[in-house]
Amino acid sequence: MVGFWGAALLSLLLCASARAQVLHLATGDDYAPFTGKALPGQGMLTQVVRAALAEQGTAITLDWLPWNRGYLKAKRGDYDATFPYVRSAEREAEFLYSAPIYMAEQYIFSRAGDHVELDDLPAMSGRRLCYPLGWQPPAAIQQLLDQGVLRRHSPLGLHECARLLLLKRDDLFVADRNLGDSALRSAGADMQRFHRSQAPLQSNTLHLIVSRQHPHAAELIEGFDRGLEALKASGEYQRLIERYAQ
Repeated sequence: MVGFWGAALLSLLLCASARAQVLHLATGDDYAPFTGKALPGQGMLTQVVRAALAEQGTAITLDWLPWNRGYLKAKRGDYDATFPYVRSAEREAEFLYSAPIYMAEQYIFSRAGDHVELDDLPAMSGRRLCYPLGWQPPAAIQQLLDQGVLRRHSPLGLHECARLLLLKRDDLFVADRNLGDSALRSAGADMQRFHRSQAPLQSNTLHLIVSRQHPHAAELIEGFDRGLEALKASGEYQRLIERYAQ
């Protein structure tokens, strides 16, 4: 009987240990809206990562490092994981990737009566682009800003861009599809008054990555993916994404 209770106690202790696991993560600053020390919740994907790991009973510490330094430290195993990163052949040789934590698709949003497509952008001299303060535009948009083709207006949030589009104070904004649609809904206007470009400017998936040198790399990725799946099944993942556009 003593042996039975000893085994049971050991099992409970092991479970408690697993539940109390703390992972040490690194990410970079100024990657709005995905990560950023000054952003609400430190960024949309910071919230997703925290919540997915919490689903597995795992807490995290998070260090903010220059992107290259954080990447190299994670590759050496100084950190358990880092995020968010797109896939590349070079990285896949060094890291295991989680399931996508986000599919980022940048679209152009404009008014239905004055809609804008990708081919229209080079000829849009003087048009006003609404892009929230601190957000980094896609490379193609930044080039047009640098050339003076577009003029940038930077309110505090994406919901303000939707309102200003309705008021005809700005002509277009660029946003991930989910964030843009949510912002338009928050403006309270008929969605038929807006136009989303038929094709995205760019699209890619973002991931949490763990160094292949980490002794528990596969287990960490599997645990994170289970937590992410549970987060999506509960509806909390979508709530986190939509809440960020408000």
